[in-house]
Amino acid sequence: MPFNGEKQCVGEEQPSDSDSSRFSESMASLSDYECSRQSFTSDSSSKSSSPASTSPPRVVTFDEVMAATRNLSNLTLAHEIAVNENFQLKQDALPENSLAGRVKHIVHQAFWDVLESELCAEPPEYEHAIKLFEEIREILLSFLTPGGNRLRNQICEVLDTDLIRQQAEHSAVDIQGLANYVISTMGKLCAPVRDDDIRELKATGNVVEVLRQIFHVLDLMKMDMVNFTIRSLRPHLQRQLVDYERTKFQEILEETPICACCEVSTKSLHIPRS
Repeated sequence: MPFNGEKQCVGEEQPSDSDSSRFSESMASLSDYECSRQSFTSDSSSKSSSPASTSPPRVVTFDEVMAATRNLSNLTLAHEIAVNENFQLKQDALPENSLAGRVKHIVHQAFWDVLESELCAEPPEYEHAIKLFEEIREILLSFLTPGGNRLRNQICEVLDTDLIRQQAEHSAVDIQGLANYVISTMGKLCAPVRDDDIRELKATGNVVEVLRQIFHVLDLMKMDMVNFTIRSLRPHLQRQLVDYERTKFQEILEETPICACCEVSTKSLHIPRS
């Protein structure tokens, strides 16, 4: 019988059963492809018309990002302090062969060279040295407890920068004597682990080198004070850790920008209470 109104030619080769089978499979595959494409188009249309995709994107400010970052950092630090008994802070030392390390060494060496040239000049120039003693005084005062009024008054009296300037104007200031007093006071305030450093300071003869090493030991003492505070607060933090982490985690969820599809999940998030 003619197919689609066409005349069948006499002697034309008739399609075999295998050709007919392949043609049927091809048509079936084409039908499956059309159905799949229609299904994908339908799903895409339904997703594009959903309320989540039609909501405008949230504008996040820099302050919000920084607030979320601080909360996450505080949460991580508090957890590490509470669970790690050996946790302590250390000085961030730059690699010796790094560019930053070499620049730092050159700048610091230039500063101390200038100070030495000023103290060795005729007449000596004491202004930079006086500023150093003023900074040393503030650091020493920061180590005192609220009840250390006697030592506080003594430090303020001996390291009175106004008095030191008056003495410098009359060439009566004793830089070595002031440095010795600072070293003696540091010995009263430092941890036992710094006793060797204090003895080395007392054995140093060059006044500029003494001032340089004083600041080095003061930095170590500040780090000791921080680690002592951490050890003191660890038991209290361990008792409050669960409530603290729950509160901080909730703050992070509220301040961190999230997509609309995640917002549904976070709203249903339940943090169990211990």
